[in-house]
Amino acid sequence: MADKETPTMGSADAPDAIYDATTLGKPKMLLFGLQHMFAMFGATILVPVLTGLSVQVTLLLAGIGTLLFHFLSKGKVPAFLGSSFAFIAGYQAIAPNGDPTLLPYACLGVACAGLLYLVLSALFKVFGAEKVMRFFPPVVTGPIVICIGLILSSSAVANCSTNWLVAIIAILTVIVCNVFGRGMIKIIPILMGVIVSYLAAIALGEVDFSGVADAAWIGLPVVWDQTVFSLFAGGIDTGLAITAIITIMPLALATMIEHIGDISAISSTTNRNFIAEPGLHRTLLGDGLATILASLFGAPANTTYGENTGVLALTKVFDPRVVRIAAVFAILFSFCPKFAAIIGAMPACVIGGVSLILYGMISAVGVRNLIENQVNFTKSRNVIIAALILVLSIGIAYSAAGAIVIPVGTITISLSGLAIGSLIGIILNAVLPNDEK
Repeated sequence: MADKETPTMGSADAPDAIYDATTLGKPKMLLFGLQHMFAMFGATILVPVLTGLSVQVTLLLAGIGTLLFHFLSKGKVPAFLGSSFAFIAGYQAIAPNGDPTLLPYACLGVACAGLLYLVLSALFKVFGAEKVMRFFPPVVTGPIVICIGLILSSSAVANCSTNWLVAIIAILTVIVCNVFGRGMIKIIPILMGVIVSYLAAIALGEVDFSGVADAAWIGLPVVWDQTVFSLFAGGIDTGLAITAIITIMPLALATMIEHIGDISAISSTTNRNFIAEPGLHRTLLGDGLATILASLFGAPANTTYGENTGVLALTKVFDPRVVRIAAVFAILFSFCPKFAAIIGAMPACVIGGVSLILYGMISAVGVRNLIENQVNFTKSRNVIIAALILVLSIGIAYSAAGAIVIPVGTITISLSGLAIGSLIGIILNAVLPNDEK
């Protein structure tokens, strides 16, 4: 067990960052913000592409949601909120093939799911983080964080496989810049990886710019007919609305647990105890309200982004203002359809190469969490807890179904592998005897 000077999730008295605004200066801060925006961009725009939602609205609400999250978390947590993949099944169940007439109903269900964040936030506020976090010790959160990176890894490999040459160029660029780079180059490896590999993809003829020419330079992101508000203006189908809410709300169980895992990962990465200060009640409140707001305006649910945690671990730039700069960039670019088209033309292999390192960094943070907190794996209970979290989370995620499907009457509830693994780990940690303090 860690001693008093080495708290479970980092010290609340630790410095804000290894690099901060004082040492970096404004021009470098802008570059770091741009790097964070690129890190989240690929996955964030992939969700609307898969579901039929608007890319521009997604960027706008990701930026606004991130700023709202930072406001509610006292501006202390360097987290970016991007599109959540956990609700994709819900969108597809309610609005197959991205049916534009049904998407607002799916968004209504996601907005109601965001309300569950507020309930859990209230529980943390009433009972305190210490009592609640007894259910989330390092033996539970460490393997969960490891699984977050490993589960994401399959998408990185799939993207790389579209063109391994470009992906390897991205990987090598990140490694060379981070290990052998000097000055500014050393601490913007992700941005350099994106730029160099994108140029390589263009040279190899892997980029289709046909959509860029047709896109306007300036355009409003929000379309009224794609918002939840349009349902109440044009006559709502009550039965479909209830079905969407009942179908999608349970998915929040998985995302709330993932939120705790992400905040644990960020705490470990930055060596600060964000679970204690500003507190999970604030971070959950910020995430929940950001999700509700995004859904009401026709964007995907928001969630704390592992990609940006990977950037933190790689660059050692922990200043939350950098992430807020990234949020402002996202908002500005949401008003430029041409920019969205340029980024949308970025080949999957570019995103895959960069993501391969970022996702690995997330899992590495989970391993470090176990080591730094001296989790005792000579104890059978700890081995069993970690083993079941790892096997269930990864095994179910890579199974044919990709989830555990539970029929409840006419409703089908689908729980991800990470949700199942996390729940089993939390329950076992609570019921198995523990002779350690």
